[in-house]
Amino acid sequence: MLTKIREKSQGALAWVILTLICVPFALWGINNYLDGGGEASVASVGDKDFYQRDVNKAYEQYSQNLQGMNIDEATLKAQALQKLIKDEVLLQYVHAEGLVVSDNEARDFIKSLPYFQVDGKFSEKQYKALLGSQRISSTEFVSRIKNALTMEQFQHSVMDSSFATQFDIESYFKIQNQQRDVDYVVVPVTPLNEQVSAEEMTAYYQQHQDLFQTPEQVSVEYVELSIDDLAKKVVVTDEKLKAYYGEQKEQYTLPERRKISHILIAINDKVNEKQALEKALKAKEELVSKDFSVVAAEVSDDKLTAKKGGDLGLFNLGTMEKAFEDAASSLKQGEVSNPVRSAFGYHLIKVTELVPGGLKSFDSAKSEVTAAYKKAQAENAFYEAGEKLTESSYEHPDSLQTVADGLSLVVQKSSLFTKDKGEGVAADEKIRNAAFSEEVLQGNNSAPIEQTGERLVVLRLLEHKTAAKKDIAEVKNEIAAELLKVKAQRLAIEKAKKIQVSLESGASIQAVANENKVELKSEKALVRGKNKLPEPLSDAIFKAAKPNGDKPSIFATVLPSGEQVVVSLSKVTPGVMSEDDKKQIELAKKNIANALGQTEFNQVLSSLQSEADVEVNKKPQAQ
Repeated sequence: MLTKIREKSQGALAWVILTLICVPFALWGINNYLDGGGEASVASVGDKDFYQRDVNKAYEQYSQNLQGMNIDEATLKAQALQKLIKDEVLLQYVHAEGLVVSDNEARDFIKSLPYFQVDGKFSEKQYKALLGSQRISSTEFVSRIKNALTMEQFQHSVMDSSFATQFDIESYFKIQNQQRDVDYVVVPVTPLNEQVSAEEMTAYYQQHQDLFQTPEQVSVEYVELSIDDLAKKVVVTDEKLKAYYGEQKEQYTLPERRKISHILIAINDKVNEKQALEKALKAKEELVSKDFSVVAAEVSDDKLTAKKGGDLGLFNLGTMEKAFEDAASSLKQGEVSNPVRSAFGYHLIKVTELVPGGLKSFDSAKSEVTAAYKKAQAENAFYEAGEKLTESSYEHPDSLQTVADGLSLVVQKSSLFTKDKGEGVAADEKIRNAAFSEEVLQGNNSAPIEQTGERLVVLRLLEHKTAAKKDIAEVKNEIAAELLKVKAQRLAIEKAKKIQVSLESGASIQAVANENKVELKSEKALVRGKNKLPEPLSDAIFKAAKPNGDKPSIFATVLPSGEQVVVSLSKVTPGVMSEDDKKQIELAKKNIANALGQTEFNQVLSSLQSEADVEVNKKPQAQ
């Protein structure tokens, strides 16, 4: 039940734990500067109230998980609120049912989390420091984890009871491997070369003013804490370096360098094991009078290395079979092994170069030791400074200079940038998201933003330019082009509808294609996900209704280019399991059962929500 967090990529538990842990710790900060006060709640579940700050906090994690999907902030905040509600409904239900997780289970889980580990082991100091930086007591944190694990227990009790029957599996492959025959025509969007009247442009401009605006922009001032900068300030002495060298000797120990060649006598359909061994022994006898490279070129079945005298290059443990590695590791330079059996046949192995390993001297390794020592010291300083940075940015939300002075950092400034694009520090999407967050736009310092694990940035609003309407004179060419594009698309849609009506009335698709001067294309035995058609067209074909007897199914769809496609689906053949499918049947059974279990859990959760006392007071704002 207590699996690692990276394995919990779906369902209620994953989202709850990631919200509890990843938001506060991965971002190194407290995301809200103001308490609830007299703030009105956004929603409630029973006696539990949610405020806009709760939605904002959840939204931060939610938006990170869905980066790149082009979902607007208002929609994401609404989805985040719904997820908060569902999780609270589930939590109240499992508590009412008396489900519990023991303190020991929770502690074991917490100890497994990488946030609290140093060198792969749980660190009490790290644990207390991170909780302290978030103003969370150990008792409160353990309670949160217990809640999340209890919710997981219930989720698994529902999902793990699902199973896939033979009928489910056969039905899946009937659909997955289904074949469809289609004929289709593509109606292009033909560019228009017409004059657009001033009246048309004015009307379009007035109806779509939101499209003709300069984007919202901000510039920020920021401080940056980095391991590289801290490393430059580390003072080193030979005494300190020698002590570090002594502690880290394994890092400066050179492995033995062993170069090998081989002669392979392969076991195959023509040569059995006995014959191969005899041939290998004969080859070894020839080495008494011939050079290894000559015999390798004459008899080795590894033709690639035979051309190079059997040379395999440097020998690395873990790349060959154990018997081969054992033999190669035990030979002296120039010595040839007895025949060694592997999955390929028999090998004669020779060590052609041998350089013993050993510890680098301090003088020869001094530059490496210096760099490693500085980085190690900087990493420790970075962790401590990161805590101070978090505390200072929280305690002095209205002054970035105070934060900078406390850590001897320099306040830097960015140029203006938008939500979608920026330069310098604003090239990072994390920075842009923080700059346009509610807290920063209201005049507070941001929480520290982690970059690549070796840099923390705190930023503060410097200048904010709201979106502004462009004058019609600036955008008249853009409007004219858009109007002509819309008109051309409308003409393509009308032509496609005409073709569809003709086909539905029983006309031949070839005749209709000729009449409308469009190319007729045909595809036979199309398989879902295994064809070269554009994805929107393929999806539409496999979502379309089956033909009714001899009457084809006629439908239209649109491509991203705006081109219209009219399709005649003439035949649907149920899929069958291939031999490859049969080899994957256990995996298919597991995946189908998981899908059924997830569906069943979602239905249970929806049912619990419909019976719970849930009230949504207002739509969360996209601030």
